[in-house]
Amino acid sequence: MKKVFISMLLATSLFAAGTTAKAQTTTAPLKIGYFDFEQMVQAMPGYGAVDTGVALFERDSLALEYQFYQDEFQRLDSTYKADSAKGKPKSVLDAIQQQKQQVGINLVYWQQISQNKSQQKRAQLSQPLFVKVEAAYRKVLAATKVNLVLKPGALEYGTDEKAIVNLLVLVAKELKIPMQQQGAGAEEEPAAAPPATTKPQAKPKQ
Repeated sequence: MKKVFISMLLATSLFAAGTTAKAQTTTAPLKIGYFDFEQMVQAMPGYGAVDTGVALFERDSLALEYQFYQDEFQRLDSTYKADSAKGKPKSVLDAIQQQKQQVGINLVYWQQISQNKSQQKRAQLSQPLFVKVEAAYRKVLAATKVNLVLKPGALEYGTDEKAIVNLLVLVAKELKIPMQQQGAGAEEEPAAAPPATTKPQAKPKQ
């Protein structure tokens, strides 16, 4: 009998706790903040090394890859003409032509291809910084109890910023990132990381 009573009491307590939690969640006021992961990651002290790494990748890898496609296109074009003059079988010529077209597509869309590869490299190099920013962001989010986060650009003109939590400033303080003033009367914002000193070489002309 005692066990049954304890079980009923425990069930009643859990139900009451659940009801209270649900009521608190339902009645919790909306608290809005604004934040931008990209801006914060770029403000990290180590982001200059990311810029340098991407620049080196573009110079040492992408430029050489583009040059390879140019050389390969010329080689296949010359091979096709030579084999065509020798009367090689159509199947051989078609295979060469197909390879040439594929390389030509890479050359035509090289700007888009290289941009995608650069972005992937940047994401790879900045991943450790992103992890640090995310940890600080979650800590600040829990402390401020913000339950709706917008990007700064999503704020409409005339929005009372005093009623909105500037998570950029709070996360920057958590990460001990230097702050800079954005203008007279404006709130402080994370200072941008110094630009990289290494620049990629110009892309070879087709």
